[in-house]
Amino acid sequence: MKKDFSNINDSNKNEWPKTVWITGASSGLGLHTAQALAANGFTVVAGARSFGKEKTVSGCRCLPLDVTDAASISGFSDQAMKIAGTPDVLINCAGIVILGACESYELDELREVMETNFYGMASMISKVLPLMREQGRGRIINFSSINGLLGIPFEGAYTASKHAIEGYSECLALETKPFGIEVMLVEPGGHRSSSKAYRRYSVGMTDDSPYKKAFDLGTASIVEYNSVNGSNPDELGQKIADVLKKEHLPRRMIIGKPKQRLSVIMHSILPSDVFDRIISNYYIKQ
Repeated sequence: MKKDFSNINDSNKNEWPKTVWITGASSGLGLHTAQALAANGFTVVAGARSFGKEKTVSGCRCLPLDVTDAASISGFSDQAMKIAGTPDVLINCAGIVILGACESYELDELREVMETNFYGMASMISKVLPLMREQGRGRIINFSSINGLLGIPFEGAYTASKHAIEGYSECLALETKPFGIEVMLVEPGGHRSSSKAYRRYSVGMTDDSPYKKAFDLGTASIVEYNSVNGSNPDELGQKIADVLKKEHLPRRMIIGKPKQRLSVIMHSILPSDVFDRIISNYYIKQ
């Protein structure tokens, strides 16, 4: 029978992971996850580019971190080790979104999304794995998305990065299991904490673009849904805290409303032309 450490007391705290390093913790789901972990008694070392200036997160030790910069990652790791020691858990939340038609993206925009969402995650993992192997255990949680399981119009760059995270994480889980390291993918749907600072439009989406009308309709649907009907980010953060109290992590955790979860099932079972029609009609109401 699997143990459940939901009811933690002083006598069994040594049985569950205590120290968490989390990236992208200044806003969005990273912020809400860091807050929930701190509230649940975890020692949280939070990293973000905006930390080290004025912004902080209550209950967390906040350090500046740019996951696209090797020197920044090394500096964060060195300081975090001094503060809290080897991490029991690494949570990769850092990410950006650039909305646009696939044809409209400039290569620099595609690179920027991949550098932050995918390469930044991989760099953090490479930094932490030797530490986890040395202590004989560890947990890595990579934030993917429902977009890592299916695509929607005008999120091509973001979706590509999340698909990359999915494949990488599956390989990582197989490779690190012999060292006592678990890997979990978190796949959120739309949520109410989306930050405009990390959601931009491709420079190619001008008034002359043949996709402009559909793009305006599609992005309006995305923004409206997230702000009005998106999931509660505080609940997501608490679910991460709860799963970390269990003996083992699941490989995947889809977190979203029933309609969002249904879209994943539909994508798996429906013919592609039928699913494409449903998605197009939902996001591009002409």
